[in-house]
Amino acid sequence: MAVLPAATDANTRAMTVADTRALRRQERARRSGTAGGRRIGSHVLLVIMAIYFVVPIWWLFVAATKSTGSLFSSPALWFDDPLAFFANIAGLFEHQGGIYWRWLGNSFLYAFSAGLGATIVAVLAGYGFAKYRFRGRTAVFGMILGSVMVPLTALVIPTFMLLSQYGLINTPWAVILPSLLNPFGVYLMRVYTQDAVPDELLEAARIDGAGEWRTFRTIVVPLLRPAIVTVLLLSVVGTWNNFFLPLAVLTNPDLLPVTVGLNRWLALSNAGAGGEQVWNLITSGAFISVVPLLLSFLFLQRYWQGGLTLGSVK
Repeated sequence: MAVLPAATDANTRAMTVADTRALRRQERARRSGTAGGRRIGSHVLLVIMAIYFVVPIWWLFVAATKSTGSLFSSPALWFDDPLAFFANIAGLFEHQGGIYWRWLGNSFLYAFSAGLGATIVAVLAGYGFAKYRFRGRTAVFGMILGSVMVPLTALVIPTFMLLSQYGLINTPWAVILPSLLNPFGVYLMRVYTQDAVPDELLEAARIDGAGEWRTFRTIVVPLLRPAIVTVLLLSVVGTWNNFFLPLAVLTNPDLLPVTVGLNRWLALSNAGAGGEQVWNLITSGAFISVVPLLLSFLFLQRYWQGGLTLGSVK
């Protein structure tokens, strides 16, 4: 009879352990179901966003392979005569003396010269704000950060008046000079420099006798490469897609970028001036104008991937 309480306790403990394990299994199943539902919801959202961004590019690609008549008679998201794309390219060489290719060259000039200059300014300014102490640093950086909130279109008229005083209207400098200032690029470089460049590394370089310029060139710039590429791409894309500024400061057709030039063709086609309908050239030209940007993002994305892991290992 003395063994019964011990046996009862053992059975109770066994039942308690079994119940605990069952509760744990149920909890894991519940969490797995909840996590699975969240994953499905996230995947559905990602698919919707991917469709939202891919469909316009797909439409532009399909439209570039159609003639003017096919654009309005064939299905919007499927091909009609893919060989018409080569006829459209030939039309871009012939229409108005092939001025489209001049517009495209202007866009390359404005975008890459302004993008390179804006990147240099942003790197130097961001590094200075992050690693040097000087009077008024916080106030000046606050003004730069506040300028990010100012719409670029609100600055076009003051910029036009300033450039006109120096006789720069209707010149390439009217587009390049205002594009050299990138407040967001300065902010991005400052934030990135604070985490990517340790103060101890700079002190060690100075102790070894390296000057400020040599330290910046040989130590800081390689560490900032992912951020530099990011700022460069953002600056190039911003200048390439800029429409309102060149529209306001340029009137010479030979100086227009591709965005403003295609808009002129669009206005002529809408008005039907002289029976001129060049919808096929507009879509083909728009497609060609986005190809350099797509290639830039594809070939330079490895620098972003390299920067994502920076700081993950101490």
